[in-house]
Amino acid sequence: MARRRIDIEIPSLTGQRAVVTGGSDGIGLHIAARLAQAGAEVILPVRNQTKGDAAVRAIRERTPAADVRTLPLDLSSLASVAAFGETMRADGAPLHILINNAGVMTPPDRQTTADGFELQFGTNHLGHFALVGHLLPLLREGRARVTSQVSVAANERSIRWEDPNGERAYDGMDAYSHSKIAFGLFGLELDRRSAEYGWGLTSTLSHPGVAPTSLLAARPELGRDRDTLGVRFIRWGSARGLLFGTPETAALPALYAATSPESRGGGFYGPRGPGHLGGAPAEQRLYSRLRSHDDARRMWTLSEELTGVVYPRA
Repeated sequence: MARRRIDIEIPSLTGQRAVVTGGSDGIGLHIAARLAQAGAEVILPVRNQTKGDAAVRAIRERTPAADVRTLPLDLSSLASVAAFGETMRADGAPLHILINNAGVMTPPDRQTTADGFELQFGTNHLGHFALVGHLLPLLREGRARVTSQVSVAANERSIRWEDPNGERAYDGMDAYSHSKIAFGLFGLELDRRSAEYGWGLTSTLSHPGVAPTSLLAARPELGRDRDTLGVRFIRWGSARGLLFGTPETAALPALYAATSPESRGGGFYGPRGPGHLGGAPAEQRLYSRLRSHDDARRMWTLSEELTGVVYPRA
């Protein structure tokens, strides 16, 4: 079946500086490539330098004049996040776009970050919470647009307030949903606090729908030695233009949220197709688990306590 072309127009980003986490492969690589193509200076924070170098080459093959480079960052280490923030602040240039796209998904067994947090909660949410805190002066100076990539899993399961690090019991999908709900609550609270304290940035949420990426593929470092049945099915449907998106189309909601003149602070953007699994990006109704302002404030306080990164009140 022929796939209908789905795309959006991205305005000129000449003179703007963008950071994309998880930009060395999959959806993040497509996001970074499109930002560079639109003229932005793109910084890719990477844990694996070999993959980062390959991503830079791929972007420059597509856009030879692309202004793109890597810097080291491991979101599962608060020390690494702090070092990245220090490097960026020492450079001093304002940040105009931050797309928090990196993530890990459903290790079969519980793993922990360098700081002892459950890996998904620590990487998907706490690492990004700390990252935004360390970059806040640059984001304020650039009146930045911050987009945080959640997941359809943020519409499932619940926040585990009594066991946020899965120490009493571990289920991979429970932990993944917990991390993505927490991350979504953070992205929305970030926009509210920016308005309250005059930070000058806007924060949006996006979700990519469902597309064949490395999240459910074989990841020996996560204890997953073979592709999951789920990713094999997603690849099959995506290749035939059935229901699911592609990595290219899955990148569009975050790009729309971060660059479109129609995007608004506190908005939630994802595919408009059946089940919101694929299709062109559009604003969507906020998931029920992300609507509580009390939960968002509670998660913010917990995140400050766990990371030691305390945001200013003005």
